[in-house]
Amino acid sequence: MELTELSPALLSLREEAKKGRDPTCADETLAYLLALCGTRSPARILEIGAGEGLTACALLSACDARYTGIELDAVRAECARHNFQRFGLEARATLHEGDAGEILPLLEGEYDLIFSDGPKVQYLRYLPDCKRLLKRGGVLVSDDVFFLGKDLSAVPKKRRMLALHLAEYREQLQNDPGFETKFYEYGEGVAVSIKR
Repeated sequence: MELTELSPALLSLREEAKKGRDPTCADETLAYLLALCGTRSPARILEIGAGEGLTACALLSACDARYTGIELDAVRAECARHNFQRFGLEARATLHEGDAGEILPLLEGEYDLIFSDGPKVQYLRYLPDCKRLLKRGGVLVSDDVFFLGKDLSAVPKKRRMLALHLAEYREQLQNDPGFETKFYEYGEGVAVSIKR
């Protein structure tokens, strides 16, 4: 499914969300995720940082998967539930409200696709559970991995710790023999890791 094939109502919500403090994922990133759904037909999708559920609605429109999302912010979680109902997807969508670091260890089963788009400083903390929950041959897509750029010396001092966390996360993915990872320039950088 192409981005332009999504419902006009969903595309309109995405445009509105882009104006907010915590926008939805970039168009290029969503287009890549939709293409993944087209080629891989995932049965189960997990999203860390569900936001208002707009990415989930797009992915569920593109395939017959069952979706599990995690969202910390209560207002965004409520919006996500509303959007699942609005687009008739609530039967295939489960949303956990709370800290992903506490919820991930409780999840079971295997996922074909995991989209990590929660707090960037927590990516490393989430990684062991993402790896555990990802099916062999499944794909972990981590968003905004170049959020602060690639040159740490150019990052403002107050953002340096986050930049270091992201650099460490990228290095961990690249050096993990359990993953085959490639980096793409979509949005603010995407890491695509296939579990060996």
